[in-house]
Amino acid sequence: MGRRSRRRLGAWLAAVLSLVATLALTGPAPARADVVNPRQQWLRDSQAGLFLHWGMRTSPGYTSCSAWEKAVTDGGWKADYWVAEAKKLHASYLVLASFHSRLGYARAWPSAVPGSCSTKRDFLGELIEAANAEGLKVMLYMTDDPQWHAEGGHEWLDSAAYSAYKGHDVDLTTRDGFGEYSYDNFVEVMRKYPKLSGFWIDNDNDYWIDHGLYEKIRADRPGWLLSNNNEDTPIMDTVSNEQKTGMTPAYDYPQAIWTPQPRLTEACFKLPSSGAWWYSGTDSAVDYGLTLGRLISNSGSSVKSLMAETAQVNGRFPSKQEAFNNYAKSYLDKIWGSLGGTEGGGYSYGGLRPGAWNDGAHGVTTVSKADPDRHFVHVLTRPSGSTLTVRDNGYKVTGVTDFRTGKKLNFRQSDGRITVSGITGWDPYDTVLAVRTDGRQGVVPASSVTASASVSASGHPASSVLDGDPETYWDNATTLPASVTFDLRSAKSLRYLAVNQREWSVSYARSDTEQSARIRDYQVQVSGDGRDWGSPVAGGTLPSARGVAFIDIPATTKRYVRLTVNSTWAAATDTKHYRKLLLDEVRIGTAYPSSGS
Repeated sequence: MGRRSRRRLGAWLAAVLSLVATLALTGPAPARADVVNPRQQWLRDSQAGLFLHWGMRTSPGYTSCSAWEKAVTDGGWKADYWVAEAKKLHASYLVLASFHSRLGYARAWPSAVPGSCSTKRDFLGELIEAANAEGLKVMLYMTDDPQWHAEGGHEWLDSAAYSAYKGHDVDLTTRDGFGEYSYDNFVEVMRKYPKLSGFWIDNDNDYWIDHGLYEKIRADRPGWLLSNNNEDTPIMDTVSNEQKTGMTPAYDYPQAIWTPQPRLTEACFKLPSSGAWWYSGTDSAVDYGLTLGRLISNSGSSVKSLMAETAQVNGRFPSKQEAFNNYAKSYLDKIWGSLGGTEGGGYSYGGLRPGAWNDGAHGVTTVSKADPDRHFVHVLTRPSGSTLTVRDNGYKVTGVTDFRTGKKLNFRQSDGRITVSGITGWDPYDTVLAVRTDGRQGVVPASSVTASASVSASGHPASSVLDGDPETYWDNATTLPASVTFDLRSAKSLRYLAVNQREWSVSYARSDTEQSARIRDYQVQVSGDGRDWGSPVAGGTLPSARGVAFIDIPATTKRYVRLTVNSTWAAATDTKHYRKLLLDEVRIGTAYPSSGS
């Protein structure tokens, strides 16, 4: 994986919902970010991809392009093998990373552009055809980074050959020179491989920006996806993050997601959780619990998992990775109905509350895209006992079953929670409960509420927390304390507030300069006339946790409710998040769903 790009394209231009990205025939218009676009749909419908770092420096390593190509062919490389292994992981796309700064800048396809290794055999073309035949997509990894041009004591870039080709001197070891070279490769690939699905780009380059590369891609291949690694570059459809280690639990994904959903987000991680991203000659172990936990946890956050396996020179994976793939097929087949065709629960798409539950339990929830009353609870870390308690998020539960067996489970629902009892068959990685609901009960319709705020940033009024649009939000303009007042238009029973905050920051204190922007200290007041508020009826400290947060209120009947945020979790040294509060949605509960069992 590469380092973070040196230059962003700037602040978001205008994040808009767009049905078609069009460019003027007279020349490319400035490329822009489309938060949602039809070209993204196949990735939005995916849960996982297979990342393939594979090139000249794959062990045992080669300095001759022809020698590497011969070894690949003589070893029996077949594109069908990669496609079959991807399907075992329930991956719906593959990313080929051979033009990688630390793998010898090898282009695994014939090229008329000299400058680095280019094979005579069209490995990329064969992979695209094999993948498309099975309904899978292929994206091509591209880098702008020339700093590893002499990695391992060998010069991998041929500036003289490229200069002769261009008719002027170009130093490929400089960022500008390599930018010109890689630009030509982008253009050649676009022309040769119309069935490719897009580019997965590591880093950014001023030459590309100055010469309109992204505008050209949008003009020539408007249906292709653009993904960028480790930085949220506005023109890209997708932002990809390297999955962090050291989480608690280890599989959890509380790292920074710079732009909240519906921004399309991906997490890339290695199946052998330590070592290089490419095969270094070692048959490294795969941590089954960590890998499955990451895939499921990411699905529960509507994040796509890009799983990296270390292919050998002949394309085959070491035996321990093959063994995991075989296990994963059998394992995921049994629970895929709770992952495929779902969104993460407890965020902008509805669903039960994820995260830390009772007695040490932890997990995520998912909700069916086709049926919003069909929910799934994924218990990745089981509780110490035989019962599980999950916040119901206002849904009336009508039944709970073990998803694998279909066995009906006993449950009771009260005080905003469902408690499932008698669970004995805990799975070591993911116990899946299917939860049938009958919609939400006791929630004031947003159309019956108005909201105002003590302070709002321009373009982000308090009314945004009631519109149900995940692209709009209230912004406190870095002012604390700050409050939002809700007018219910008539006196109503009040029991809780359900608060969805923007998921754009970490949920733990990774360092003094990168902490959570979520609500910390708060208070809630109620009023009959909007003038006399009296003492707070609720208050305290909310945890820095992802997903919907609940504030319970002692039973009362009033017309007005005010939520005041006194502080957030970010430290003053965290200049990006300090005092920065963004709220997506607030629901007001007048009653908990009626008790059931």
